[in-house]
Order: sequence, then C-alpha cells, then structure tokens
Amino acid sequence: MPELPEVETVKRGLNKLIIGKTITTVRADNPKSFPNAEADVRKFLVGANVTEVRRRAKVLLIDLSTDYTLVIHLKMTGQLVYIGSQDERFGAGHPTDSLVGALPDKSTRVIFHFADDSHMFFNDQRKFGWVRLMPTSEVPNIDFMKRVGPEPLEADFTSTEFAVRFKRRAKTTIKAALLDQSVVAGVGNIYADEALWGAKIHPSRLVETIKPAEFKRIYTEVRTVMNLSIEKGGSTNRNYVNAEGKKGSYMEFARVFRREGLTCPRCGTEIIKIRVAGRGTHICPNDQRL
Repeated sequence: MPELPEVETVKRGLNKLIIGKTITTVRADNPKSFPNAEADVRKFLVGANVTEVRRRAKVLLIDLSTDYTLVIHLKMTGQLVYIGSQDERFGAGHPTDSLVGALPDKSTRVIFHFADDSHMFFNDQRKFGWVRLMPTSEVPNIDFMKRVGPEPLEADFTSTEFAVRFKRRAKTTIKAALLDQSVVAGVGNIYADEALWGAKIHPSRLVETIKPAEFKRIYTEVRTVMNLSIEKGGSTNRNYVNAEGKKGSYMEFARVFRREGLTCPRCGTEIIKIRVAGRGTHICPNDQRL
C-alpha cells in the first residue's frame, strides 16, 4: 500500500495535469471500484471541472466545480494513468504494463473522459481500490477522516503537539504508535524504521519511556525522511511509481530499511531485522539499544 509520500507525489503530478479540465463522460465496469449512484454521476460529475487535487493521509481527493469530490484510494494495486490529447502520458501506482500499454485493458475499472479529448484511467487488478463521489462538505465526516491524526508535514504541526498525540498510547511500543494512523497520519513501516534509526530509538521501547528530547528527535526524523522521499519521488522501489511514471528513488538512499546484513552507515554495525508490532523491523543493534 502506498504511504503518505507516494500519494503526495501523485497529488502534485495530477495538479499539474488535470486542473481546469471538464469531465464529459465516465465509464465504470465494477460497482466495488466505483460505488456511486448513476443519478449523482450525471448531475455532479459529468460536466464538472476539476478545481483541485488534494491529499489527506493516504487518500487522494479530486475536487470538482459542483462542490463534489472524488475520493480515491489506490489500495494495493491501483493506478491512475493520464493520456493527453497529444498522446502525452503519465502513470501513477502499481507498475504493471498498464502504465505503458494500450488502455483500457482488463484491469481498467473507471475511465474519465475530458472535454479536450484526454482521459484518466483508474486501473486496479485486485479490485480493492475505489473511487467514490460525494459532496465536498461530507468528506470530513467519513469515518476514516474523523479518526485519522494530523498531517506530520504541516508547517503548524509542532514537536510539542507530536509528543502529546502519543500520550494515549503510553503502554504500547513506539513503533506501533507511529504506525497508528489515528495518532499521526501517513507514517508507514518504511518511515517508522527510518525515523527511529535516525533518532537512535529502539522500536520496542514503550511510549511511556520516551523522553521529551527523544520525541523531538523522532518528530524531526519523521519529517526529514518523508520530505526526502517526496523529493526523490516516493519510496517503494518494488510496486509504486510517481506521477511521471518513474519509480521512486528514496529506497536507494534508505539508511536501515531492507538493509539487513549490510553495515550501519553511522557506526558500521551490521543491520538486523526483527519483528515489532507485527511488522518486519530494521535496526542497528548498536545505535538502537533497548
């Protein structure tokens, strides 16, 4: 599943390509992928202009001139592929041949036709992803939106607020708390491992043992590794590409994640892989002592 930096990369790409475009027709082949009433599609989607592409945690939000929003979750194998009227093309999502092959294909679930004869395809092999149309005013009332924590990269999200968010998870491990989307949005396994390595914190430590100065280090590292990942175009070098169809390059610069057996770039100790919070976890046993 894409993490926050990957979805942010997609958001930025779409904002350069589809803003102002008018949706003329929509075709969908699967009600699970496009669970919307036909009457709503005709009234609020067809004929609407795209006004903005946003992100909340790992969810894409495409706002329309009708005061409705397309809420998109790519899940495990979702893609968004844009093909312009002059055959310009970009792909975002799971890197199958659908990114470069003729579309629609057998994985295509939804097709958006724009007035300038360009198209956007939502492809999803496993059919776990979805595109939902709803009033923009109701988006904050989605259960997920009400539960999800603050965005860690927002300018007004301070290290003090970051530490306060973890108080209710005092008896759990710091890694489990970082992965809890209701504490802070968008921190997944890669970024938890990288941030804890940077902060020299063992992922199995209980939240209640983390000192204020250590929380500040974790906060700084979370923001640093996520911003670096966005700069490099996303993290997942196996199954995710950015809005220009290029694989994310952050993993080439990862310091601990998936580097078991290699040496720690800080102290030279061999990196090991353990299990914390039910997830494979990468640490330096010298720098991250329990």
